[in-house]
Amino acid sequence: QVQLVESGGGLVQAGGSLRLSCVGSGSIFSIYTMGWYRQAPGKQRGLVAGITSDGITNYADSVKGRFTISRDNAKNTVYLQMNSLKPEDTSVYYCNAAVRSRSGYLSLWGQGTLVTVSS
Repeated sequence: QVQLVESGGGLVQAGGSLRLSCVGSGSIFSIYTMGWYRQAPGKQRGLVAGITSDGITNYADSVKGRFTISRDNAKNTVYLQMNSLKPEDTSVYYCNAAVRSRSGYLSLWGQGTLVTVSS
């Protein structure tokens, strides 16, 4: 079974840091663009940061200068380093990846990991 599994969420005080990880497993032949999205209660899911297979990154304006996305292609893993966290960063964070697998080309989503930033 091809899947993404996230980890690293939790409770942190404003100004603190967290590092999220997302690992792809199963019959994955290639991973193309990977990204992190977030969804707060009552709001739509939106892009936080993305990274191509060549390492080109893009960020939502609200996290530029505070969050850093990176990936380890050998480990099928993408990371999100979150610094200077604010209460408005509180959300469920989801990992997404475009992959080529035994089942063909897929857009995979992780199960989500909750990040709570207290003021």
